[in-house]
Amino acid sequence: MGSDNCNWHSDLDYDQWVALPVAGPRPLARYKHAAVVIDEKLYIVGGSRNGRYLSDVQALDLRNLSWSTIKLSTQSEADNIRDGRLLEVFPAISGHSMLKWGNRLLLLGGHSKDTSDNITVRFIDLESRVSGVMEATGKIPVARGGQSVSLVGSKLIMFGGEDRQRRLLNDVNVLDLETMIWNVAETTQSPPAPRFDHTAAVHVDRYLQIFGGCSHSTFFNDLHVLDLETLEWSHPQVQGNLVSPRAGHAGVSIDEKWFIVGGGDNKSGALETLVLDMSKLILSVLTSVERRDPLASEGITISSAVVDGEQFLVAFGGYNGNYNNEVFAMKPKPKDSKHPKIVKSSAAAAAAASVTAAYALAKSESLDLTSIENSKTKVDLSVEIGVIKEEKKVLESSIAWVKAEKSTLNAKLDEINETHADLSKELHSVQGQLAAEKSRCANLETQISELQKMLLSMQDIEQKVQALRSQNSAFEHHTTVQRQSSGGVWRWMAP
Repeated sequence: MGSDNCNWHSDLDYDQWVALPVAGPRPLARYKHAAVVIDEKLYIVGGSRNGRYLSDVQALDLRNLSWSTIKLSTQSEADNIRDGRLLEVFPAISGHSMLKWGNRLLLLGGHSKDTSDNITVRFIDLESRVSGVMEATGKIPVARGGQSVSLVGSKLIMFGGEDRQRRLLNDVNVLDLETMIWNVAETTQSPPAPRFDHTAAVHVDRYLQIFGGCSHSTFFNDLHVLDLETLEWSHPQVQGNLVSPRAGHAGVSIDEKWFIVGGGDNKSGALETLVLDMSKLILSVLTSVERRDPLASEGITISSAVVDGEQFLVAFGGYNGNYNNEVFAMKPKPKDSKHPKIVKSSAAAAAAASVTAAYALAKSESLDLTSIENSKTKVDLSVEIGVIKEEKKVLESSIAWVKAEKSTLNAKLDEINETHADLSKELHSVQGQLAAEKSRCANLETQISELQKMLLSMQDIEQKVQALRSQNSAFEHHTTVQRQSSGGVWRWMAP
């Protein structure tokens, strides 16, 4: 592999996608696969192509940009028997979720030929390269695909999806990875409409945020938030750019930024790469691509990677009329820790402050995730006080941002007022000139009217003169005739 491939990340511009110069064989193009980055390697598992589910595991070395196939072995046959039948340990699968847990990849849900009615949790051990099924107990959710799965501490939070009978879901299920016990989260308030192929992220290990997705006839662009302590749903208004509905998009969060790429509405792909500030709930368009670009695809994946100490976003696959297997990378602009970015408007800042205040006023008797398991945890007031103090700092920062924005707007308003005064003077001058021109035009119109009258009078005089000329001509002719006749008589009568 050439040195150019090894140094691909050295000259990337911020917030711009770049196709990586991958050499050699590539995985089969696909969509609705799963992806995660571990130790500078991008792992791709399963997916779908031309209606066929895939079962391969591929790894891309992000240093030298070379792909390799991961060959897996299985556990003993006895470990994979359930209800007297042999389980398919790692089947061809699509629409599943995958995340890292210890030295393992955990895979949940997805559509496959597995006939189990309940959801299956599979694992891939990256050290031993052994694949198997993790047995779970409790209130095991129904099998599904297109769900979202988020990791909070040692618990997996699964929302929504579509079951084998194409029934749409909007339930919340929690799996404790330490006990492998499933529980149902009994939420309150209005949940999101049942959906699948959405994306999810967790903010400050407390707020589960759901964006987009679709039903069988409707595509969504809404944001819903579940407080994992109170288990209350909310539907906050998002500030910033209004974006089109989409499903099959992918998201990954870094600090307080949630990056979202791809998706579509079965007619066209979403061209924008979005970033949501999860603390202020401000959504903006980071960059856009052309139509038919592989990044404007449904069933795409996006992962966060650290290479040589630098943070990158890595996107792979998707379908936009064609199946894709290109790899794209973006270097997100790092967070400015010294000077927080001032929000675009005072209204947005006020909205952000109100959201933060609402978070700070969460009930002191609220439930955490362990309340789902009917266990009691003693509340650590010092932690709550610390959280409130931190949120107070955020509120103070928000107020400072509002004041700074107000000062800027006042300066702009003064400048606009000065410009308005100059324009008013110029307008009065122009209006005076117009009045003078109107007066001159009125005088000209009067002169023209008088000239027209004179012209009519001259035409009458000309007609009279013409008549007189005609009469004079007739008279002269008559006189001439008389003279000629008289002269002849005198001539005849001369002696």
